[in-house]
Amino acid sequence: MSELKLNQKLALRYVRARLNILSLVSPRKAAIKAFRFFCTPRQRVTKKGSVLFEGGERLSFPLDKHTIRGHRWLPDTPPLKRVLIAHGFESASRNFDHYISTFLKKGYEVVAFDAPAHGRSGGRRILLPDYIKVLRTIEQNYGPFNSYMGHSFGGLALSLFLENTPHNADTRLVLVAPAVETTTAVAAFAGLLHLSPEVRKEMDEYVQEISGHPFAWYSLRRALHHIQASIFYLQDEEDRITPSKEARVVQQDNHPNVRFLFTKGLGHRKIYKDAEIMNKIVSFL
Repeated sequence: MSELKLNQKLALRYVRARLNILSLVSPRKAAIKAFRFFCTPRQRVTKKGSVLFEGGERLSFPLDKHTIRGHRWLPDTPPLKRVLIAHGFESASRNFDHYISTFLKKGYEVVAFDAPAHGRSGGRRILLPDYIKVLRTIEQNYGPFNSYMGHSFGGLALSLFLENTPHNADTRLVLVAPAVETTTAVAAFAGLLHLSPEVRKEMDEYVQEISGHPFAWYSLRRALHHIQASIFYLQDEEDRITPSKEARVVQQDNHPNVRFLFTKGLGHRKIYKDAEIMNKIVSFL
């Protein structure tokens, strides 16, 4: 909390107080409100991308009364591969526009969308099932894809999507600082808001009711056991958003199809913007 700005601290204290008061009356209602807050981005990327990014073919489709928007970029010759990029929480597809020209030079087609409640897409909240549904719709409408790249929350969503999507060992998946266990994020969130064990239990039961799975099911580590694709997993040792200790646990599972690269000093977002890392990602895909 020490790293939060003053207005964020004040907002957090306000939400914490309201939830704690509500929990005295109804732990169930407090849990639902807490979950909705958990799924609501506090900021949205609105800046325009590069000329190349904005020049891509504009794509869109409806999802649960909202419009999901993205772009597609085509090489000058028939594409050798199709690449799908999935951004993270409070990010947007435009944050990856520096990859587009390199992919196009290799003869790859590139597709990138803004997730619900992010960038130019509609909605106020994002749930993992919704992100998975978005990825499935993109695959059906603009795929099939040979290669996938996901950062943070997008990496987890891609993994949950891919475990139930036909693919093989020739499929390529890059996971950059992916979220590993949703339970970890929920625990940190609950700690910030001082949620009682009863409210946390109600949150898990609510998620089970609306999605068919508890928080623990939304696990990268679990999903990787069902993915045949060749995977390049990148993680920075000093990442404060997705802890490297969780990546080390995944590494200990000894998946023969997963190659790991640990960096130091790049953190959660600089890692995919680093020129050397970008070259490694593009070469792998």
